[in-house]
Amino acid sequence: MTNKNMVCDLETGICGEAGDEEMEIVDFNNPTKTIDLYYVTDPICSHCWAIEPSLRRFIEQYGHYFNVHTVMGGLLEKWHDGPIDPANGIFKPADVAGHWREVGEHYRMPIDGSLMIDNPVQSSFPPSRVFKIVQKYHGEEKAFEYLRRAREELFAFNQNIGEDSVLVEIVNGLGLDGEAIVKEANEQSGHDLLQEDFALTRNLGARGFPTIIMVNEEQKGVRIVGSRPLENYIAGLTQILGDEPKVKEQPSLSNLLEKENLLFAKEIEVMYDVDPSDLPNFIEKELSHEHYEEKEILGEKYYTKK
Repeated sequence: MTNKNMVCDLETGICGEAGDEEMEIVDFNNPTKTIDLYYVTDPICSHCWAIEPSLRRFIEQYGHYFNVHTVMGGLLEKWHDGPIDPANGIFKPADVAGHWREVGEHYRMPIDGSLMIDNPVQSSFPPSRVFKIVQKYHGEEKAFEYLRRAREELFAFNQNIGEDSVLVEIVNGLGLDGEAIVKEANEQSGHDLLQEDFALTRNLGARGFPTIIMVNEEQKGVRIVGSRPLENYIAGLTQILGDEPKVKEQPSLSNLLEKENLLFAKEIEVMYDVDPSDLPNFIEKELSHEHYEEKEILGEKYYTKK
């Protein structure tokens, strides 16, 4: 018996079972990304800084399952006479310094915090608007890189990311036109884009930062709020998939440092399951002295590429 589809067809050039499509894209390595991950955050959120090690590893090893959407939540529009965060005893900028330092010491992601006494950030909206402009023209990945650099400057290196001059330098450091991007961020378009994120934050039901929401095609999802370990994110993804996700191998430390430019000790320990006491030996084994520098800030080691 002859199957009429199993033919060598002169028009299609197919020997075998003919299909309807002349060309289709297939990927034998990764599953289709059917999940949207919304990361609701803010540039001056200290607990968002604290989850950097876990979130990076989660994205590196499980990012083939989801598309990341970073959403600005609007932590601080401006200081006023009333309480800003009474639960943490924050009524004025100087109150932030002690809270930030406590978060940094607890999670071992260093935070200086003295900036909030000497030259406080008056609003998180300016760096958030810059994020939106970078995202608009250069995509999610570049905007995420900007957010990381802004947090490094604020938390570890005590720079006021509410000031245009600091933001210009950060954006320039990404190889972009800092003056043009910061200028547009201060215009109505920057304001409008940020308001869109605030609306999305409300629609997602996010009331605190960080909030990570994973949603599948059936619009069912999980919401994870606050600083959580890697296992929580994996458990959330497993629940959404209804199956155990396949994990990718971590990138080599040399490749990761090349991509990130700067990594704190805690970030390396979390990424590679390294005990703090074993970190020097791990660095020695994984990195060439010609390619990195070891430095220290607030009692924590960090590594930069040369």
